[in-house]
Parts: sequence; C-alpha cells; structure tokens
Amino acid sequence: MAVQAPQSSLEKSICLVGNPNTGKSVLFGILTGTYVTVSNYPGTTVEILKGSATLNGARQTIIDTPGTNSLTPMSEDERVTRDLLLDHPPGAVLQVGDAKNLKRVLAVTLQLAEMGVPAVLALNMSDEAYARGIHIDAHQLSVELGAPVVPTVAIQKTGVEALIKALGSPRAFTAETEFPELIERAVEKICPLLPQTSAQRGIALMALSGDPTIADWLRAKIPADDLATIEEIRAGTERAFLLPLSQIITRHRMHQVNRIYNKVTERTEGSEGPVAAWLGRVSMHPIWGLPFLAMTLFLTYKFVGVLGAGTLVDWVEGVLFNGYINPAARSAFAHVPFPIVRDLFVGEYGIITMAVTYGVAIVMPVVFTFFIAFSALEDSGYLPRLAVMVNDIFRAMGLNGKAVLPMVLGLGCDTMATLTTRVLETRRERTLVTLLLALGVPCSAQLAVVSALLEGNTRGFFIWGSVVGLVMLAVGFIAGKLMPGRGSDFILEVPPIRLPKIGNIMSKTLARTEWYLKEAVPLFILGTLILFTLDKLHVLRFLDMAGRPFVTGMLGLPASATKVFIMGFLRRDYGGAGLLDMYRHHLLNESDVLVGLVTITLFIPCVANFIVMGKERGWKTAFAQAAFIVPLSFIVGGIVRLLLNSGLI
Repeated sequence: MAVQAPQSSLEKSICLVGNPNTGKSVLFGILTGTYVTVSNYPGTTVEILKGSATLNGARQTIIDTPGTNSLTPMSEDERVTRDLLLDHPPGAVLQVGDAKNLKRVLAVTLQLAEMGVPAVLALNMSDEAYARGIHIDAHQLSVELGAPVVPTVAIQKTGVEALIKALGSPRAFTAETEFPELIERAVEKICPLLPQTSAQRGIALMALSGDPTIADWLRAKIPADDLATIEEIRAGTERAFLLPLSQIITRHRMHQVNRIYNKVTERTEGSEGPVAAWLGRVSMHPIWGLPFLAMTLFLTYKFVGVLGAGTLVDWVEGVLFNGYINPAARSAFAHVPFPIVRDLFVGEYGIITMAVTYGVAIVMPVVFTFFIAFSALEDSGYLPRLAVMVNDIFRAMGLNGKAVLPMVLGLGCDTMATLTTRVLETRRERTLVTLLLALGVPCSAQLAVVSALLEGNTRGFFIWGSVVGLVMLAVGFIAGKLMPGRGSDFILEVPPIRLPKIGNIMSKTLARTEWYLKEAVPLFILGTLILFTLDKLHVLRFLDMAGRPFVTGMLGLPASATKVFIMGFLRRDYGGAGLLDMYRHHLLNESDVLVGLVTITLFIPCVANFIVMGKERGWKTAFAQAAFIVPLSFIVGGIVRLLLNSGLI
C-alpha cells in the first residue's frame, strides 16, 4: 500500500524548466529583476536559483532550474530538476524552449504532461527561428498541448507581457503519449503503489524505463515490498517486448513529438544573412576554423593577458593595494600587542596582505576581463562551434567537445574552471577534466608571466607550449583508457552567429564576478590560513630543504629555485614571477627558464584550486591527482633538461 510522500508544495511558485541554452535564465532575470546568465555554459544555472516577483497582482517565488533534455535524468543537473518537481510541486511550470529546436522542446513537454503540472510554454528565440525559415503556429500548438504557448525573444523582452499574463492561468499539458496496451496496463498497476501525487503517471513511466534514480527516490517514499512489486511489474512487462522498455517509451514519445511538430510547423527559405551563415559554417570547420581559433585566442590574450593581467593588475595591486590599502592595514595592526595576530592579518601570509590582495587585487581584474571576453564569445555563438571543432580531439580522451568549455575558462582561473566542471554529465568526465586543468592549463596571471619570460623567444615559447600540450594529450588519452565508464553523448545546440549585445555582456560579467567573490575569495583566505599555519609550524622550511635535491639534481636549477615551486603552490603566477626575478638577476639562463617554466606549468595547482578539487571531487581524488602530478612535472622537466643539454631541442 502506498504512503503519502513527504512533499512541500510551493503553491505560490513558478518553476522555470527547459533545455540548456534556451534563454531560461534571461527570463528568470526579467521576472525577478536579477540577471543570471544568458546560456547554460560553465558557471550558469548549475545550482537552483530563486527570486521573487509580483505577477498578476500576486507575490510569486521564481525558481530557475538547471537545463535538462529529459526528466529521466542522464546527469546530476537533470536529476536536480526532476527531483525538485517531485519533492516541491510548483504552482506552475514555465517551460522555456528554443523555437529553432521545437522537437527537443516537445520531448520535455510530453514528460511534463505525464507529471500533470500546470504549465505555460514560452517559445523563446522566435526571431532566430524566423530567420532560419521556421514558422510555428503558436495558437495551434496551444490547442495541441492544452496549455498556453507564448512566442518570446527574451533578450529583447518581446512577448514578456503576454507571458506574464498567461502565467496567471496555467494549465496542465494534455498531449499525453499513448503507449502499447501492455505498458498502459503496467502503469495502471504501478500507480496505486506510488505516493499520492499528480505526477504518478510520470513516475510510473520512469520506473518502467528502468531509471535507477527514480528507484532511489522511491526508496524513501514507499515500502520496500511495494518497490519490489514495481520492479517485478517492470521486468514482467519488458519480457513481452523485443526491445528494452526505455527504447519503446522513447520511440512512442517521439512519434507524438513528430505528429505535433508536423501539424504546427512550416519551413521556408531562411533570412539569415549570407555573411553570418558563412562565418557559422567556416568557424567550426576542422581545418578552416583554425585561423578563427588563432585570431580568437590572440585577441583574448591581448584583452585578458595584457590589459587584465598587466595594466589593470599593475594599477589595482601596485597603486591601490600596495600604495594605500596594505600600508594602512599595517599601520592599523601595528598597535596590536600580539605579534601572531599582526602576522595573521598583515604578515607574509596575512589575510589582508596575501589572501585579499591576491583574490581582489591580482586575480579579480584578470577574471573580470576574462568574463567579458568569455561572455562575448558565448553570446556570439562561437563557443559551441569551438566545441564541435575540437570534439574529435577530446573524444580520443574519452571526453567530448563540451569539455573545452571548462578548459577555456581555465585560461582565466583554474579554480573557477574546476567549479564549473559540474556541467559535465558524468563523474568520469568531471574527474578527468579536473585532472587536466590541474595538470597543464595555465591561468591568465601565469600566462602573463610566461609571456614576459619568453618575450622575443619564439623557439622557447614553441618548446614550452608543445611539451605542455603533448603531456596533457598523453595523460588525457591514457587516463581516458584506464578510468572506468564511458563518455556521454555529444549533444549541443549550435546557435547562429550573432553580434553580442554590450548590455548583456556586462550584466553577465557582473553576475559572474559576484559569483567569483562569493565562491573563490573565501577559498583564497582558507588557503592563506593553511600556509600561515604551515609557516608557523616550520613545515614550509622543511619542504624547502626536502625539495632541494630534486630541484638541483633532477632539474639542474639553483637551490634557491626550490622556494619558487613552494610559492607556485600558493599562487601559480608567484612561481613564474620567482623564475622571472631569478632570470633578471642572472641566476638562470634560457635553458633553465624553459625547464623551470615547463615544470611549474605542470606542477600541482595553486592552493585555492587544490581546495576546490577536494571540495568538488573528494579529498581522496584530490590527493591522488596531486601525488600523480608532482612527480610527473619533475620527470618531464628533467627530460626537457636532458634534451636541451643534448641539443635535440
């Protein structure tokens, strides 16, 4: 006998649901007045976001869920969305769909119909659909679905007033899929065993599909005997078919999707400009796309590496912090009678003089300029094309093109990029990308130091880049073969090439910078506290002595370079800056610089990134990856030393 599910219904709430990259978060920002991000790329809508708004005279809670392609989850994001709908049934669901991809939208719509939730469908990006010659009869679609359908262009706020009005009278989708008689009988048998909820039909179909996550959800809601009975019904029903029930259920849903699509859609010749269409095709070509990639990387480096990591950091750190803030802090703490308290806040490893200076004065200008560049690339439609172009390379490592997104973010800040690996679909992919980020993706601050060290040294820059790139490919390929599991399918919406809007770029940049301050800066403070403790316990001095034989023997560098690697763990660019200082004082020659740069680029990531690795992947995985990376970096550095001395490179 079924028991009542412990649910908390949010009757005055509106839950936004939809495929990734449909403008869902833009509508969330319009409704709540709080802009999040335009698309579901790294750092966007991974966690549930809430806001509030007064709509149609009533105060509503607005919930933005992670993007989902199915309510039978294939990723953690999709499971979060599904469980929220089950555990906290909203007063209404606002499904946000990309009008250019109506079939993908309807696939989710039919599952929402099975869950019986009141809903409104926003057909977003209607202008882009029209430009591609896709004409959707919204009125006929509303008739087919049994609920309001409103065409919108969120970034222009077109259709928003009509959408708000429709949210005043949402209705459950009625376009349910008819399945074979045996499956319908099984649903009828399972429903009485389920918690009393309007979503019983949807839950029963998830159980029949063999979804292990719904079994986990039900385990806490119904008696074990009822759960066993459901599994018996599923197994007995599946034996009557030649194919798995999940395939049969999906196939019948797609028949319904195609029927509705063909009834409400007409195709004509698109009006997309010929130049934009040409750029869209060429920019993701495996050969002709390379010049676009090179130009993009060059412009991004000039904007982020030179303006952000150079000009802005020099002013914020050199003028603002070193000229005013840090001297004022030291003067204030000079009156504190306890030396350990002074050291804690304004000492060599002080919270103000190191953690805040690092997080706000040095890293924030870099990530701020990177967020601007990344948002422009995101809104232009280029990032999905980059993912398509590099998909074959990443597939050799058991990943797919989506993995390039956190990797590109890593060029801004590896700490931030590691946090955004959450958007990848499997734990295997997240762990592998975390390893590659920690191993060899230099952040913007480190790239700026590398550029200063190798300025005018084209041969050295080529050797450094080639060695780091080859090591990452080799490690990724071997790890991809050794790690259990398989990569996820590569399904990615490729939007048209378009001119980014400055207002959207700045809104996204400010939101992401706020996220950086909340997520990353506390980790810099924690990392500094750890280093402060290690310094007081003389552990750093012990590490310096213990590491010297490896630095002098394996790498052939002066003993004073040992501290460079310890400081490199504190901050990646500190290590590079230490090498630069030694080079300027003629303590290193050009070969020493190359060996040091290769080693410190592959060396263990900064302490903030390491803490995030432990937080995201678990401390066992973080320490295992560090134990692999540290010796590998020294081995590769030693090999580069031998090759340079022998004249082979």
